[in-house]
Amino acid sequence: MSIRVQTADFDIGQEIEALRQERTDIGAIVTFTGTVRDMAKGAPITSMSLEHYPGMTEKQLEEIMAQAHERWPLQGSTIIHRHGELRPGDNIVLVVTLSSHRQAAFEAAEFLMDFLKSKAPFWKKETPVEGEAHWVDAREGDKDALTRWDKG
Repeated sequence: MSIRVQTADFDIGQEIEALRQERTDIGAIVTFTGTVRDMAKGAPITSMSLEHYPGMTEKQLEEIMAQAHERWPLQGSTIIHRHGELRPGDNIVLVVTLSSHRQAAFEAAEFLMDFLKSKAPFWKKETPVEGEAHWVDAREGDKDALTRWDKG
């Protein structure tokens, strides 16, 4: 398990290889990479700024990663989330899950992304081409996505 919160960009291929390390017991590698769009609510943006609470953020990401490893038979996982000023086209987040079988790897990756989109302690501010920068609220759809993972 690897978790990093950083300003620097990441290389998706290098991250997969570092996690995989020439293992042959892995049957599925699932990745999700989130990038900055050039539009928000139909208006062009020049940048997005992400803030977080160091220490608290990593702790919460470790907890959700541990939950993923409890729920699915994962052989490895990585979350990298960037913070700071980002431009359209920049990478924001990388989630990688490894498992013997694809279903577990896909479900675990979705679970991790649903948490990141709705519960992880990151705050996003968008700067439009015209107008003032503004904080972005979590979308209801992102919050609703978490309900499918409730154990009940």
